[in-house]
Amino acid sequence: MPRFVAAIDQGTTSTRCFLFDKSGPVACAQEEHQQIFPKSGWVEHDPLQIWKITQKLIAQAIAAAAAKTGDIAALGITNQRETTVVWDRHTGKPFCNALVWQDTRTKPMCDDLAKTAGIDRFRSLTGLPLATYFSGPKLRWILENVPDARAAARRGDALFGTIDTWLIWNLTGGPRGGRHVTDVTNASRTLLMNLRTLQWDDNMIDAMGIDAKMLPAITPSIDPRGWGATQPDGPFGESIRVCGNLGDQQAALVGQCCFDLGESKNTYGTGCFLLVNTGPEPVVSTSGLLSTVAYQRAGEPARYALEGSVAVAGSLVQWMRDKLGMIRSAAEIETLAAGDEDSGGVYIVPAFSGLFAPHWRSDARGIIAGITGYTNKHHLARAVLEAVAYQTRDVADAMTRDCGKPITHMKVDGGMTGNPILMQFQADILGIPVTRSKIRETTALGAAYAAGLAVGFWSDQTELRQHWQQDQTWEPAMSEDERKQRIAGWHKAIERSLGWA
Repeated sequence: MPRFVAAIDQGTTSTRCFLFDKSGPVACAQEEHQQIFPKSGWVEHDPLQIWKITQKLIAQAIAAAAAKTGDIAALGITNQRETTVVWDRHTGKPFCNALVWQDTRTKPMCDDLAKTAGIDRFRSLTGLPLATYFSGPKLRWILENVPDARAAARRGDALFGTIDTWLIWNLTGGPRGGRHVTDVTNASRTLLMNLRTLQWDDNMIDAMGIDAKMLPAITPSIDPRGWGATQPDGPFGESIRVCGNLGDQQAALVGQCCFDLGESKNTYGTGCFLLVNTGPEPVVSTSGLLSTVAYQRAGEPARYALEGSVAVAGSLVQWMRDKLGMIRSAAEIETLAAGDEDSGGVYIVPAFSGLFAPHWRSDARGIIAGITGYTNKHHLARAVLEAVAYQTRDVADAMTRDCGKPITHMKVDGGMTGNPILMQFQADILGIPVTRSKIRETTALGAAYAAGLAVGFWSDQTELRQHWQQDQTWEPAMSEDERKQRIAGWHKAIERSLGWA
């Protein structure tokens, strides 16, 4: 009788492999991978390094759980979305580094595509604005700029995928018949999928100048048939069905058990992502949000979501650590911020690669505003944490406009929720309670839930809800007048950041 479900959580800065039993995580192995910045605004990852690390972590997690052959019921994958890989189907060698979701090199291409009808030219089809964020323009850039990529695509020798596709292809055999698939959640972030038919759209393929032969098959997120099995000579050492596949933020929505209309969550990771379940019909945003697929079970209609994506959250703390040297570890940001009771009027707008939702301004760049002779390092640390909360407030306001009713309570997860200063300020600036789940790593949990539901490890969504537990709730303690004043200062700082690039 299988005791575990495995989950691979391949994120922007690190990869993790988990083994879950029915009540929660039993083992985890984690390792960071290299962040490559060839030019200003360019962000890359090495796909082969990610695959190598993934294999190592699988072995470590299995050893930590003392798992034996037959103990693992199924495997779920969750991944950084939009990050684009193109590789040779015969050798498994990438044609270039992966272009990461934060990469902005496709701005001229997006601007050119937007000339005739603006950034919403394809929103009715895809639910997305024209932006550097998404995979389609990145794929076109590779085809137009990487030697041999276009010719290989025309021959049928080049494969495209986001990180889920890359990992599943390698896990299920690679050049020896690996499955070339993606799920509806990841496909919905490419600017290539029709949001209603859940299929690749010929109009979008033509607009992006892409060879359709490169594209993976689109499947449900939760499928008992799965997408093949891991190879016995691979890192698992046995054949395990891959039955769950979700983009990271959709996985967190599932991990937070937000299965009903109107339920929402916010994940604090490298970026910050607020999603609300909008049910079986997509809602096209008029407020700068993304219409996306939340998940789909095989044989059932898809569930949709509205999403607000903040590009820089935890990565702002990493910037303070790695670029400024003000802290030695990410956890030290809390100690530094505790050295003063507020930010001293300082605002940091972390528009390192432009601003995402709800602004969608790729010409914005980061600024620090409000500095005086009184400003100290404690104020700057506070401003870093407050920047994450302010960006979330902007997204929550846009979501209220689109949905017609305000968010009254927010479930939160991700590494930054371990910072009580940030969580209290988030509740204060939103003016609503903020609740952290007991299992904070809900992205990996959602991938495990998807795979486990597919094979009957968990019986249904009702059982999953019974496992969800509250850890801590922060209630707002800020006056409405102070909240309005602080938000006005933030919006003034946002205005100053625009038009730099």
